[in-house]
Amino acid sequence: MIRSLIYRCLAFILIIFLSCNSSSLKEERDALEAYTSKEIGWTIEIPQGFKRTSQIKRDADDQKGKEAIEKVYKGELKIDSLRHLVSFMKNQFNSFDSTIEPYEETEAGEYAENNVLIHKLIFDTYHKQGIKIDTSSSKINLKGQLFNAFYIKIFGPNGEVALNQIMYSKMIKGYDFGVNINYNNEEDKNALISAFMNSNLDK
Repeated sequence: MIRSLIYRCLAFILIIFLSCNSSSLKEERDALEAYTSKEIGWTIEIPQGFKRTSQIKRDADDQKGKEAIEKVYKGELKIDSLRHLVSFMKNQFNSFDSTIEPYEETEAGEYAENNVLIHKLIFDTYHKQGIKIDTSSSKINLKGQLFNAFYIKIFGPNGEVALNQIMYSKMIKGYDFGVNINYNNEEDKNALISAFMNSNLDK
């Protein structure tokens, strides 16, 4: 299942990779304040002060993430089945991205095993870029729905935490649903986590 793992990991690491290596930002000034995915029955409100990310930037991020992973796992990566849902950001250090990918578990426990492999892939990719990280994992309850949560602290050259990342994932209605949150301050952390925790999933 490594192909599926790479798709998911790509969506998760690309924003951090650019945050550590780029100061440019391009946003859509979109008046929409909420987003709904009919595929998984999910609705989220975009926090005040955050703007939806442009398709141009998302495409550029995808390519950067793809190149970063290919340095760890050799071979060409295809991302045709990975779909972005909503992405929004205040700046390159404080952002939210969500994706889905068709996923069918072929045997019991496969999804959980894949999550363990994804965490290793993420660690190896950061290590290959010369980025020091610290990680932990847990489960979180979103209105009765249990999600996997993976936490990453990213350290700068001076040894201080430069960036934080939280990755949430769950199988929903035949899709692997993933959410990635990046932040570097408590105010934006609270806004982004609250937006996700207050979002709604059809039961």
